[in-house]
Amino acid sequence: MELPKNPFKAALTGETRYGCWAGFGTAYAAEILATTGFDWLLIDGEHAPNPVPAVLGQLQAVAPYRSAPVVRAVNHDPALIKQLLDVGTQTLMVPMVDTAEQAEALVRAMRFPPHGIRGVGGGLTRATRWDAVPDYIETAHQELCLIAQVESPTGIDNVEAIAAVDGVDAVFVGPADLSTGTGHVGNPGHSDVQAMIRRAFDAARDAGKAAGILAPAEEDARRYAEWGFDFIAVGIDISLMRQAAQQTVARYKQQGTSPSATSSTY
Repeated sequence: MELPKNPFKAALTGETRYGCWAGFGTAYAAEILATTGFDWLLIDGEHAPNPVPAVLGQLQAVAPYRSAPVVRAVNHDPALIKQLLDVGTQTLMVPMVDTAEQAEALVRAMRFPPHGIRGVGGGLTRATRWDAVPDYIETAHQELCLIAQVESPTGIDNVEAIAAVDGVDAVFVGPADLSTGTGHVGNPGHSDVQAMIRRAFDAARDAGKAAGILAPAEEDARRYAEWGFDFIAVGIDISLMRQAAQQTVARYKQQGTSPSATSSTY
């Protein structure tokens, strides 16, 4: 069996790819999302209730569809990264990358010796298709993709060095944490924050790396697409459901009547 290809990594350059946060923490919801046409999905292990078994279930659920999965770890723990890779994560986003040294450590956590510290799971792991990929140790890095999430003033100060690290494939900006960390809570559109986002984008470009960002507001997403961001998360599944539910109930409650009062009995 050949090493499974990573469609997200293969599509990093070219036209902007649009994605959605998958935060429900269930394979059923992730599979529904995978049928809607997003280019990629972020299975969030940082702020959503997604332990490793839940991540595994969602990777399996979305595998038949064209939406490429990205998994966000909760932290930089190399033991957790090992588990996420072993269950089949090929594109890993890691939050709060503030220095090039941290980025280098993440690269080592994703690679086998002598180039890293990742432990060998062999026939125990889905990543090797339970030892069906004969040269997995030698070739795994070819299809792995590391996204360093830069979302603090310190990270921006060091973003050029982070982007330049060999083994970092992309830089992803977190506008919410970045704006909060600079004192502009809830205002990622502030000129200071926008300048930082632009610096991160330029750093990724200068290093020959891809750049991504979270932008649920359409105006923001279109601006970042015009800049040239390679991948943009334009939705969050939980927010989309909540907004749709609010809009649905508002159509009836604002009319001052209930749906049953104006519809036929059946």
